[in-house]
Amino acid sequence: MNKETSILVVGTVALDTLANPCGRAAEVVGGSAVYFAYAASCFAPVRLASIIGSDFPEASLRDLESRGVDTAGLVRAEGKTFRWSGSYGKDLKEASTLSVELNVISDFEPDLPEHYRETPWVFLANIDPRVQLSVLRQTSGPRTVVCDTMNFWIENRREDLLRLLKEVDILILNDEEVRLLTGEQHLLLAGRKALKLGPGTVVVKKGEHGALLYTADGCLCCVPAYPTTRILDPTGAGDSFGGGFTGYLAEKGELSEENLRRAVVCGMATASFTVESFGVEALRQATRDGIAERFTGIRRLVSF
Repeated sequence: MNKETSILVVGTVALDTLANPCGRAAEVVGGSAVYFAYAASCFAPVRLASIIGSDFPEASLRDLESRGVDTAGLVRAEGKTFRWSGSYGKDLKEASTLSVELNVISDFEPDLPEHYRETPWVFLANIDPRVQLSVLRQTSGPRTVVCDTMNFWIENRREDLLRLLKEVDILILNDEEVRLLTGEQHLLLAGRKALKLGPGTVVVKKGEHGALLYTADGCLCCVPAYPTTRILDPTGAGDSFGGGFTGYLAEKGELSEENLRRAVVCGMATASFTVESFGVEALRQATRDGIAERFTGIRRLVSF
C-alpha cells in the first residue's frame, strides 16, 4: 500500500431499502463510507473506519477487500447493521426517508488502528460530526482533510459541525445544504460564505446540474454532470463524487488549482456510474479507464 496516497474514510456502512419509479431494492449494501470506498479505490488505497452488525453479509465485506480497501478499522459488533429506507418521486431528486434504524452505529466510538493514524488523506463522510471530530483527533497531521455532511447534522449538530469545519481543508455539500449552513440563498454568495467557516476549498454539488468549486479566488469552475441516460437510483451519488474527487487528489498529491478542477470532473464522472444501478452494483464495476473515458466526455461538453 502506498502510504503517500492512502485515504482514511469514516462514515456509515448500511443495508438500504430503496424505492423509486424505476423499481425497488431491499437491504442492498450502502452507506456513505461504502460508496466512497468503492469510488476512491479506483484511484488510491482506502482505509475504512466504521461499524457493522453480525448480520452484515460476509461476501460484501470480501468484495470491498478485493478492491484493496483496508477493513482493519471496520468493527463487527453484536446486533444489527445500520439500516435506512427511503423513496424517491418521479424526478429522482430528493429521497424521502421512510425509516432509520441506527442499531450498532448508535454506540459507535471509533478507535483507529495504529496504522490508520498517519494516513495522509482523510475523508470524513456523512456521519455525526462528533464521530468525524473523534476520528480527526486520532490522526497525526494529515496532509488534507475533506468533509461531507447533510441537512440533519446542520440542523441538529450545528455547533459540533462548526467546530469541525475550522479543522477541515475541503468541504463538500449540496446546494440545499450550503444554503442551510450559511443562510444565503444565492449559491455564489453561499459558497463564499461557507469558506469563512474554515475550509480553504468548498465544493457544492447540484445533482444532475453538476458542481461548483470555490476557493478564496472565487468560483473556479462549474462542471456539468456526465450525461448518462441510464438512471435507476441516485442514492450514494454524492458519496461517490467525494470518492472520485478525493481519490484523484490523493493520486496527484497536490492541491493545485488545475488538480482541484480536474478532481471535480473526476467526481462527476465517478458518480455517474452509481446512478446506473440500485446500491453499489454499477459502481463496483467502475474502473480507472472507464472513469477516464467519462472524464473526457464531460470535458467535451464544456469545450468550445
